[in-house]
Amino acid sequence: QVQLVESGGGLVQTGGSLRVSCAASGGTFQNYVMGWFRQAPGKEREFVGAVGWNGLLTYYADSVKGRFTISGDNAKNTVYLQMNSLKPEDSGLYYCAAANKAGSRTPKEYDYWGQGTQVTVSS
Repeated sequence: QVQLVESGGGLVQTGGSLRVSCAASGGTFQNYVMGWFRQAPGKEREFVGAVGWNGLLTYYADSVKGRFTISGDNAKNTVYLQMNSLKPEDSGLYYCAAANKAGSRTPKEYDYWGQGTQVTVSS
């Protein structure tokens, strides 16, 4: 049973930083792409970025490029999303997800999902 568990969300001021984590278990993830999505109330789930477990492939949404960094720790089966220079519009429920195709950017391309962790950026 594949499980993805996010942690590390919280409240931060504009311009601040936060790191959220996603611990994966119950499967072999070396061939997967691990993605991060976010969803604000009343809005669609939005792609943030993704990384391949080999660490060679990372890609981001334009809205976060240069501010957010995704990395992975194979030994811990954990993926991290480091968020810097946060803005109020970055607020939302952040989900990690796993897909078996490189370049995946839409929710329907991802097979497994975590329960989400809340990030709130105050102005």
